[in-house]
Amino acid sequence: MNDKVDILVATYNGEKYLKEQLDSILNQTYNNIRIIISDDNSTDGTRDILKQYETNDRITIFYQKNNLGYVKNFEFLLSKVESELYMLSDQDDIWLPEKIEKSVEKLKKENLDLVFGDLEVVDENLNTIYPSFTDYMKISRKIKNELGSYKLQYLYNCMTGCTILSKKRFLDKILPLPNNSKYMVHDYWIGLIVSLYGKIGFLKTPYIKYRQHGNNQIGTGKESYKYTKLSDVRNLFIDVKLGIFEAYVQNENVFPDNLKTFNSKAFNYYNMLKNKHYFNFRNWNIFYTLYKTEPFLYFVENFMVLNMPFFTSIVFNIRYKILKLFGKR
Repeated sequence: MNDKVDILVATYNGEKYLKEQLDSILNQTYNNIRIIISDDNSTDGTRDILKQYETNDRITIFYQKNNLGYVKNFEFLLSKVESELYMLSDQDDIWLPEKIEKSVEKLKKENLDLVFGDLEVVDENLNTIYPSFTDYMKISRKIKNELGSYKLQYLYNCMTGCTILSKKRFLDKILPLPNNSKYMVHDYWIGLIVSLYGKIGFLKTPYIKYRQHGNNQIGTGKESYKYTKLSDVRNLFIDVKLGIFEAYVQNENVFPDNLKTFNSKAFNYYNMLKNKHYFNFRNWNIFYTLYKTEPFLYFVENFMVLNMPFFTSIVFNIRYKILKLFGKR
């Protein structure tokens, strides 16, 4: 079980929590690791902190001359993987001591190609906000039902990058990472590709304290909650899916033939919806294929928002006023 694991850490202006995170990785019960850090041209004290670790023989550090953005920074790190196993790390969380050990143990025991897990969501001072990220984001059912299928990752992302342990052998299909949509991020793509060609497992016990603070690139916020008009929520839904399916179409070479065709149909469906402001009666079969395994209420809500916005806006406005009355908006 003692295979070396490369730990990929993308840093950018992370001086506040970086040392705590790096120390939590170095103090793991699983010692056979190499930490590969790429600093994305930080302008705060991040590089001064990293220089303190340059003499550690388990750490390799790269300093970028120009800002790449977090997706391209992770792409750079993925290109530096040498070990057969690798993990992703944020710069501001805390890894519990057994995180690597338990991830490798599960991967080996169940002959998996990728393991991901739950997280404990905490505030800046590590106080628990949500004991289970997957429960809070309402994706536990999806994980349970679709763990053995590409559908786990196809419609939306169920994997948080900092929980992933995966095998290097899939990187030839993963790289280069799609970079045209902010909604198709590195962990989404990694999880999708491995789910298409490999076997995935889930660790129910959280081994990360997933810190939420003002500078998070990606956190637990639900973006649609900030909108006061259904049209804005609907446009967000459509833009997210357009970004995802555009990435699928542009990278069709990694998909099996049946999905290549369907990816194009789904992209055209969402593109068509942008011009349907009141009702849509076309291509409901595409919607059904995409959402048929989702919970009933999720299915209905998305169907109404996307295809019947005229009626749905009336209900949305009433609901918004009630929530605002009770101080929930």
